[in-house]
Amino acid sequence: MKIIKFFIISILSFIIISCGKSKDIKNLESVDLVLDWYPNALHSFIYTAIEKGYFEEEGLKVNIRFPSTPNDPIALTAAGKADIGLYYMHEVIMKKTNENIPIKSIGAVTKKPSNVIISLKDKEIFSPEDLAGKKIGYSGSLYSESIIKSLVKNSNKDIESVKLIDVGFELLTAMITNQVDATIGGVINHEIPVMEDKGFEINYFTPEQYGIPNHYGWVFIAGDETILNKKDTLKKFLKASERAISDVKNSPYESVDLIIKNQQKESFPLSKNIENKSIDILIPMMISENGNFFFQDKNIWEQNNEWLLKENLIDKKIPSENFFINLL
Repeated sequence: MKIIKFFIISILSFIIISCGKSKDIKNLESVDLVLDWYPNALHSFIYTAIEKGYFEEEGLKVNIRFPSTPNDPIALTAAGKADIGLYYMHEVIMKKTNENIPIKSIGAVTKKPSNVIISLKDKEIFSPEDLAGKKIGYSGSLYSESIIKSLVKNSNKDIESVKLIDVGFELLTAMITNQVDATIGGVINHEIPVMEDKGFEINYFTPEQYGIPNHYGWVFIAGDETILNKKDTLKKFLKASERAISDVKNSPYESVDLIIKNQQKESFPLSKNIENKSIDILIPMMISENGNFFFQDKNIWEQNNEWLLKENLIDKKIPSENFFINLL
């Protein structure tokens, strides 16, 4: 009889606990996050936070969405069709200023630029002055075009001697087939490891080494209405993400294993070797000196606001406070 009672109590306890867990799951607040691209090392902390339950501990269920167009992170958040997007600092300034898109950056994901000028070693391009007389491949971006022109001008070389060639997204192909001498628009944490993994000897430098303002590579963005009405939710998302970044810093290759597990093989297959190199590059870019991983410095926004105006990439200057908000 005692055995039967114990068995019944155990079953009831299991049902109560299970119901409690089910209720907890149902009570989680859904948060839609639009990535900038398919899963890669940059997103390792997001998948770590999901895997370790950090978002759930904050009462959140984060739904990851992949972009169908490059503008999805900003378009969907501005329209209130997604809560958070992963996007680019300069695009925030340009879209907000030129098109009055109602979004703000809520956190700096990387504290340094990711844009890089790459060339094969035998081209002997070591700095901006070596770009004179060369063919530079880019994806048609006015921003990339302005960087090249500014770099060459700052090095006192003739900008007219530089030929910019729109190669679309085939930056590496154009370079290794000698269609161009160098490229701009690749990111330091992907194109560099890819080229090295393929056995190419390369040279590269970053624009901020030569007079272009330092800036945040990737930022989290949210629509103005979302920031107004869901500020606590956004704070919880950032808090959980901070915990995960610490884990990635301490165990980087474990986080890469998680990304490999969640890769989209058909759309963007990953190489563990490349992603390991990528995370090694990214961690120093993500770590903040003041301990707040997502903190944004007004001076950095101001300097880039002024530079974009100077380069005629924005048609006016609005206060830099309009572009970002620190939530933590």
